[in-house]
Amino acid sequence: MGTSFGRGGATSFQQDLQNADCILIQGSNLAEAHPVGFRWVMRAKERGAKVIHVDPRFGRTGASATQHVPIRAGTDIAFLGGIIRHVLETESYFKEYVLHYTNASTIINERFADTEDLGGVFSGFDPETGTYDRSSWMYEGGEVCASDGVREHATQAFDEHTGAGMLTGAVPRDETLQHPRCVLQLLRRHYARYTPEMVSRICGIPEEQFHDVARTLIENSGRERTTALCYAVGWTQQSIGVQIIRTGAILQLLLGNIGRPGGGIMAMRGHATIQGSSDIPTLYDLLPGYLHMPRAREEELTLADYIGSLAADRGWWSNFDKYIVSLLKAWFGDAATEDNDYGFGHLPKITGNHAHFPTMMRAVDGGLDGLFAMGQNPAIGSQNGGLMRRALRNMKWLVVRDLAEIETATFWRDAPEVQAGEVRPEDIETEVFLMPAAAHVEKEGSFTQTQRMVQWRDKALAPPGDARSELWFMHHLTKRVMAHYAGSEEPRDWPIVNLHWPYEEHGPEREPHAEDVLREINGYDVATGAPVPGFAQLHADGSTACGCWIYSGVMADGVNQARRRDPGPIEDPEGGWVSPEWGWAWPANRRMLYNRASADPQGRPWSERKKYVWWDAEAGRWTGYDVPDFPVDKPPDYRAPDDARGMDAISGDEPFIMMGDGRAWLFSPSGLLDGPMPTHYEPIESPVTNLLYPEIGANPVAIRWERPDNPVNATADPRWPCVLTTFRLTEHHTVGGMSRTLPWLNELQPQMFAEIDPVLAASRGIEDGGWMVIATERGEIEARAKVTERMRPLRIGDGPGQIVHQVAVPYHWGYSGASTGDSINDLLHLSGDPNVSIETTKALTCDVRAGRRPTPATSAITNVPHGHSAPDREHPAEQPKLRSSHQA
Repeated sequence: MGTSFGRGGATSFQQDLQNADCILIQGSNLAEAHPVGFRWVMRAKERGAKVIHVDPRFGRTGASATQHVPIRAGTDIAFLGGIIRHVLETESYFKEYVLHYTNASTIINERFADTEDLGGVFSGFDPETGTYDRSSWMYEGGEVCASDGVREHATQAFDEHTGAGMLTGAVPRDETLQHPRCVLQLLRRHYARYTPEMVSRICGIPEEQFHDVARTLIENSGRERTTALCYAVGWTQQSIGVQIIRTGAILQLLLGNIGRPGGGIMAMRGHATIQGSSDIPTLYDLLPGYLHMPRAREEELTLADYIGSLAADRGWWSNFDKYIVSLLKAWFGDAATEDNDYGFGHLPKITGNHAHFPTMMRAVDGGLDGLFAMGQNPAIGSQNGGLMRRALRNMKWLVVRDLAEIETATFWRDAPEVQAGEVRPEDIETEVFLMPAAAHVEKEGSFTQTQRMVQWRDKALAPPGDARSELWFMHHLTKRVMAHYAGSEEPRDWPIVNLHWPYEEHGPEREPHAEDVLREINGYDVATGAPVPGFAQLHADGSTACGCWIYSGVMADGVNQARRRDPGPIEDPEGGWVSPEWGWAWPANRRMLYNRASADPQGRPWSERKKYVWWDAEAGRWTGYDVPDFPVDKPPDYRAPDDARGMDAISGDEPFIMMGDGRAWLFSPSGLLDGPMPTHYEPIESPVTNLLYPEIGANPVAIRWERPDNPVNATADPRWPCVLTTFRLTEHHTVGGMSRTLPWLNELQPQMFAEIDPVLAASRGIEDGGWMVIATERGEIEARAKVTERMRPLRIGDGPGQIVHQVAVPYHWGYSGASTGDSINDLLHLSGDPNVSIETTKALTCDVRAGRRPTPATSAITNVPHGHSAPDREHPAEQPKLRSSHQA
């Protein structure tokens, strides 16, 4: 379970939400951001399910829920940790599931020390480097080898997330769950201080409401009932984002809700094929199919070294060598041979954190010549927008591919600091190339959406003018680069000269066939070119090629499985709702991951009501409504010998086959960089101190960029008393490049605005519909005020406590398009989760006041170079009064 929910995808599928007896939505405004998928939540509610929405803002999801919990932004772990404590203290966990299917009984070595013993950090913390030595977190008597996070020299930094858990050595367990160092007891002690009183003081919610939520979750979990959990970027975009997701996973495992119908964890993706861009990644540290990018070291790194650092002795990742060799054959074709390590030595090797923000910091400091911005708008879409625009100004060239002239293409002309006269266009030497892109209906290809489902879409019409698809652009760019290097004998040019690029062109635009790319991704037999039917047919001897092993099977029998559009009998109580003929889900068209856990250790459904996959003793195989996520012929009573390797080391009652011990991890012995158990830390910017660990405050290993041009509010600075959070509207998309050019959407949401509670508004003299200024350490923006009781003051701390107000701002506006407004990203600081480098947008600090923003020359904020505040433009003609998305 590691951090796979952070990048790997949802364990279940949206249609399955209708089978839930309770749905906990936290870190997501599902009704607003995913209105089509929300139909399944409403179907469950119609059938009697409870729907709980935990969110700082009361919106459409909360209005549709049976209960809304107005939590303080950034306190999710405290809230969930309190529920975990309640479940453990009342022994309300699903005991048989937890004992057999999790590592609850596993004993952790005696060198481990918890946060309670060390004042807020775990054993192994080095305050000088802000990192952990994770060796003390290991299992007693066992060792976690490289594939789950401990990476020797081959892949040591920022290699956090496979969660594969490949264990070596004997691992002692206490089946009574009483050993003081067994995982269950460690969990119990870790969360002992997360009492209802403490949760109330940290989160600002009444104790009674906490008890109501805990009781509802427990009553709707177990043998006969299941609860589903849905989250989105409200969880991920925090400095503790991965650990929040881990906390949700722990709770779901304790309640027995993973791998079962109506249960699971849904990672709600914000836009089309975000899941696909993780699977076949636009991420610097991953190769396709979640294979880790190799890391540079002083001595030469061979393919054997790389495989040895990542492949596993036990569990599914023992097949790692098959996947990497097949990937290299797909990339380098006949040039990839056993004698040259299949070209592995020519792959780039990472040397540190090369994610978006450190790359842009290099640009700010003059270390980056150019950038391709494709499907991205960093001028207003990245945190600390003024700093991002400085980065763009320091490049020699910039290629922007988009549907419209977005802000990143016009930063040299239209950016606030340029309009204010602080930066002159003639002083900006960046050469910008704006390349028109085809929209999704103007090209063929696939989306991989929220539930790991690959769906094909055909080209509906030709793109206008010179607009071209990404496939066309990258194909022809690659061909030109290859032509430039053709015949080179330089070793460094080998991967370009020998790149396998077999795509044929068609039509007057010479567009490649997208299905040809899908065939290569699926994989094929090198000798015959025949598509492989699935990843089980991949080999490590160079006889197969495969562009992404988890997608293997999407072109089985040479047929595009993603084209399938037969939903089946949705209302069929006998599993018809699984809809196996609608699209294709990785892996192996499996709709629910770890579905072996839907049956008990003997292979029988936990209950008739919640049956999904079970053992058919007469047929000698696993069967059910879905593709079993388990060796289909391995009986429940199979016991792995002590010397077994690979999948033979996984017993018949160990469903979590991606983990070396076959069990889901309540305690992560090495897979995360900031702790084996989730801990409440305050956001990097917070108006209050950490009530659990006052000396620690924020996540001690979070990524911080401590620079004068990225000022950060010190914890509890009275100048910034309010919590700032961001949210999404249905009517607009991301930072507006695709929606603020459309008049009908601008009519629905015409202006940048912010939601504040009536008490805060009255104290600052802010009127509903009037102008207000939002200020942080980075600058100021202005917005229309929506004064609403959807935002509530929260009481934090002891006794009378401290009243904390929250300000919620949509992130859809910028200085281009038909509807313009200040960008909230100009106010946000750069920081990141240490595991995945994701930014912080959901919990910061600010202050507000009535009126318009001043000119930069008179701004009280002077420590941010180049005028991060936008100029005081002439007031435009009065705009239509703000129409809230919740008004009729």
